[in-house]
Amino acid sequence: MNAVWIERMMVRELTTLENEIAAAADDATLWTTPPGISNSIGNLTLHLVGNLQHFVGAVLGKTGYVRQRELEFSRRDVPRAELLAEIAESKRIVTATLGGERAIEFQSDYPELVGGVFRIVTGDFLIHLAVHLGFHVGQIGYLRRILTGGGGVPTVGPGALATARKIAT
Repeated sequence: MNAVWIERMMVRELTTLENEIAAAADDATLWTTPPGISNSIGNLTLHLVGNLQHFVGAVLGKTGYVRQRELEFSRRDVPRAELLAEIAESKRIVTATLGGERAIEFQSDYPELVGGVFRIVTGDFLIHLAVHLGFHVGQIGYLRRILTGGGGVPTVGPGALATARKIAT
């Protein structure tokens, strides 16, 4: 396993998240929850950036970030510009931690208990984080379409992966 592979997947999903946030009709759309939906686009975004800035940044990258998970779901009306800045910061942290010179020991235990109860191998947990990110970005995409009636946004495809080589046109 290669840390850059996971870094590129995470950055790819964060770029798609940026596109989704930018495509929302207005800031109010980011905080709307239709009946039957638990979390707004804004709260899911705060959750994703808090998750990555904690598990990748603070734990693996030693950034000093202090997560306030409860605020990820209780804060409201954070402006679009602030959400986009948090996404950009998450991309920077993911790239600095996983795409840089730092050695990631994929086969060793992740440095903290996950959820306070699980001991997980670092590589396994990083894959989980990438899948978790993609899952919620997909939710955000459908929620934005429901709220705006708009179509899809440009996603970042396989060409953004670390090992992608274009061999045909």
